[in-house]
Amino acid sequence: MRIGILTHHYIKNYGAFLQVYALQETLKKEFPNDDVYVINYINRKHLFVNIAGWYRFNPKKDSIKKYFQKITIPSLFSKIEKEYLNTSKKVYNVRQVNELNFDAIIIGSDEVWHYGDKKSYDPIKFGLDLTCKNVITYAPSMGGANINEASNEVIEGLKNIKAFSARDDSAEEFVKKYTNKKCTRVLDPTLLYEFPEYSSKIVDRLKKERYLLMYYCDGLPDDLKKEILNYAQEHNLKIYGAGEYKKWFDDFPININPFEWIEMFRNAEVIFTGTFHGTIFSLKSQKQFFNYLSNPSRIKKVNSLLSEFKISDRIIKDKLESKENIDYTVINKIIEENRLRSVEYLEKSIK
Repeated sequence: MRIGILTHHYIKNYGAFLQVYALQETLKKEFPNDDVYVINYINRKHLFVNIAGWYRFNPKKDSIKKYFQKITIPSLFSKIEKEYLNTSKKVYNVRQVNELNFDAIIIGSDEVWHYGDKKSYDPIKFGLDLTCKNVITYAPSMGGANINEASNEVIEGLKNIKAFSARDDSAEEFVKKYTNKKCTRVLDPTLLYEFPEYSSKIVDRLKKERYLLMYYCDGLPDDLKKEILNYAQEHNLKIYGAGEYKKWFDDFPININPFEWIEMFRNAEVIFTGTFHGTIFSLKSQKQFFNYLSNPSRIKKVNSLLSEFKISDRIIKDKLESKENIDYTVINKIIEENRLRSVEYLEKSIK
């Protein structure tokens, strides 16, 4: 059997790469006698806008040194994708996807259902005009899309999907609203796969240092920033950004590959993040972390995730409040229970 994964694999983003790689590796383990591919379907507009973003110079955030590191990131991702993803030949429309003759197509994970985002919206990721007889979803996200604003094109595409799953509340509600089919709640693929420890010079450096990790806490108030700086000073911690840089961070390379990015979470003392996958890898690394959320799309996803793991208290707003340490015996139990259900969904839906 030929199994294809249809997602935003071409986006130069840590979460986008790691979720598709984790799903690929999980499927290879669960279906060892079948061929698993990442369908190399390219949405040219989405890819162009994403790559162009890495070349913008923001004088408030970027130094000259960090800018020249930043513009190497797209090529760094392309190299990693080529090495680690088992991709099909490149295709650019639904007809070409159909000609690949997959026996099963899995749509997801990531924000493949964000029809409110004009640069990334693509009807094929709702199943429209796919002729494969076994199209399923795995953990798609709607981002900040309004459930009540689905187009006829989107609703029509859903009719081609045989089995539905979702990773957050919005996607689950979306399926219930527009189909009469069951929607299974599953884990993000990165929680199904145990990423092996990665070795490099950058990782060797991380292991020798004590640091506080920042990952996209956009719009951080000045008072809260000062509190974080004071916290780092009081605990003798440096402040590093995980593949990002602001002028108040300590100097550390931002042109890191996805596996080095994971190691930044594994070796951090404490983590501040405003993203879904930043939260996921804080959990995977069993770290104490705080969420500062300002992006509407991320707010929905992260709130749903924190609620699922019963740790909604990790959110901070205007000040750095003390929190009880996360009890990872409880978290790990929830993950294991959901992992079993997630794998069972894949096994039943694909065969």
